Amino acid sequence: MAAALLERARRDAPARRALRVLRCGAEAALLAQRGHLLPWAALAFGTGIGLYLAAPDEPGLTSWLLFGALGIAAWRAAGTVGPTWAPAALGIVLAVAGMGAAGLRSRMVAAPVLAFRYHGPIEGRIVEVDRSGGDVLRLTLDRVVLADLPPARTPHRIRISLHGDQRWLRAEAGRVVMLTGHLSPPSPPSEPGGFDFRRTAWFERLGAVGYTHNPVLSVSEPQGGLWLARLRLRLSAAIRARIPGDAGGLAAAVTTGDRSGLSARATAAMRDSGLYHIVSISGMHMGMLTAFVFGLVRGLVALVPPVALRLDGKKAAALAALPAAAFYLALAGRDVATERAFVMVAVMLLAVLCDRQAVTLRSIAIAAFVVLALRPETLVNAGFQMSFAAVAALAWAFGASRVRHLTLRLGLAGPVVALLLASLVAGIATAPFAAAHFNRVATYGLLANLLATPAMGVLVMPGAVLLAIGAPFGLVQPALLMVDLGCRWTLLVAERVAALDGATRAVLAPGPAVLPLIVLGGAVLLFWRGGGRWLGVPLVALGLALWSQTERPPLLISPDGGVIGLMTGEGRVLSRGTGERFTLSAWLRADGDTASPEEAANRHGLERHERSVAARIGARTVLLVRGQRALDGLEGCAGADLLVTNRTDLLPRPCLALDADLLRARGAVAVWPAADGVRLRFANDGRRRPWTGPPPLEEEPGGPYP
Repeated sequence: MAAALLERARRDAPARRALRVLRCGAEAALLAQRGHLLPWAALAFGTGIGLYLAAPDEPGLTSWLLFGALGIAAWRAAGTVGPTWAPAALGIVLAVAGMGAAGLRSRMVAAPVLAFRYHGPIEGRIVEVDRSGGDVLRLTLDRVVLADLPPARTPHRIRISLHGDQRWLRAEAGRVVMLTGHLSPPSPPSEPGGFDFRRTAWFERLGAVGYTHNPVLSVSEPQGGLWLARLRLRLSAAIRARIPGDAGGLAAAVTTGDRSGLSARATAAMRDSGLYHIVSISGMHMGMLTAFVFGLVRGLVALVPPVALRLDGKKAAALAALPAAAFYLALAGRDVATERAFVMVAVMLLAVLCDRQAVTLRSIAIAAFVVLALRPETLVNAGFQMSFAAVAALAWAFGASRVRHLTLRLGLAGPVVALLLASLVAGIATAPFAAAHFNRVATYGLLANLLATPAMGVLVMPGAVLLAIGAPFGLVQPALLMVDLGCRWTLLVAERVAALDGATRAVLAPGPAVLPLIVLGGAVLLFWRGGGRWLGVPLVALGLALWSQTERPPLLISPDGGVIGLMTGEGRVLSRGTGERFTLSAWLRADGDTASPEEAANRHGLERHERSVAARIGARTVLLVRGQRALDGLEGCAGADLLVTNRTDLLPRPCLALDADLLRARGAVAVWPAADGVRLRFANDGRRRPWTGPPPLEEEPGGPYP
């Protein structure tokens, strides 16, 4: 017996030694991260927010108590597991804190949501003016009054698109207006797993959206409050009055954040060329503005020797640049990218005042904490993801001493190489997020940025600062000329690059696991200290591989049952290309298809009859019937496995049947063939969140659903 135990111990010894070496290596790698954990803390906090937003059901009291207990247990464990594993326990605490912050924010913004379609008189106060995707003026109103609707059920905010001639309307924040228009609840996802505008609207306290073709009448002049919003619109109007056309619209957008003066044509060119980030006030604008003010003040101090000898010009410049950046943030309206840029600039300037290194991954982590603590819902926004991905990649790339030394050794060519490298790094870092959210990739984005960015830094932003300084004294012409020339050049670059063959490439919508894998891989690559960082590369590669293998649903049904879309070898063919244009365009974008709804409706693959359309997926048949007359004349299900109609008075049928009532409750449908019929997935399946409205019908007509 003793000999057997001795022999077993000899055999186990190499394995135990290997495990001991592996454990010691892991502990050494974890200890090496000490002092560099702040970015990981921000990632853990964001992970908790993401888990809350992605949950299929709203956590109840029991769930929150369990999460709280988990956080407390992890906090206590952090003090007992030692310095090696304490960060992992604190990461759990931060993830629970992120979930709690998101849940608290969801309850704090709770406001009534319109539960039906409304047509009638509307009154409200203008709080925001912008342009819709259809290139029409759009107003966001608060203090809303709707006919025969009590205040407890009236939305806190609504958004109205203005069609027709509205030239007499002076749209400015604070003005109370009245009109007759159409309103409806925020739209549900166009397909299962698709973008849910209801969640975005919930956190914006936007309870209804709509339109009007009638004149908008002014009830009262602006009075009290919203003075910054009015100042923004007045400055924007003044700039557009002096710089005509899209150049003025672009100048107003990059200086005040008001994008209502930029036409749809110019907006499309900026997007297709990869320059649309210029329109959104972000780190580039904040950095250019702060750098110009910083350099101007430091230069003025140096020009006066008695002052320069007694005053630290660098710190004086930092003190002057900080309020300039704060005013720019307030004027621009607290967009996510602007908020992130301001926090980073503030950290940088405070570091200058404290004689510390200015730009590090720590400052990015602090900015992420601030933005997410104030508005946790921004985690899933394209602006947040692209902004932080770009700036983290740039801090990592330019934080390497070899890169800094290389640009310094190149002399006059150094700034050009730095600009080229910055555009390349930022483009690579933001490409997955841009492709996932917009299903488009700007092929020549690097070229466009190399040509346009210098004009922004040399002409537009310095001109904007000089304009602000000289305007009270009437010295505006030189500054206006600088801004005008810079914006015209930027628009020219955008138009020329967007017109090149293959300027944009359509990209398939990714599956739910793709972006988390890419983010995790990127975090390991950027944040990890030591050779283990290269493990991030296979994680990113795995995410991209999953993306390439994503399969789209064979058949999609619109939320009102009016349109179906069948995937064919030619692309998705639509039963019709008019009506529900937003839904149909979303389907095609998610397919990575550049066709318009009208073009997709002209494809072959559907069996079209006078009042019905049939689609075959595998061995199964789906029949769409529109109109009451066609439905009344239908015998049974006409041999179909699934019957779809946009009518509500559907009689019992010998097949699965979806009518307008059911679709209104459960949303758009994705259909796959199955051995015993068809498999359905509804957009509202299993989702009971504050922004999804009441639960689907308990008893559904037409039989059970898989």
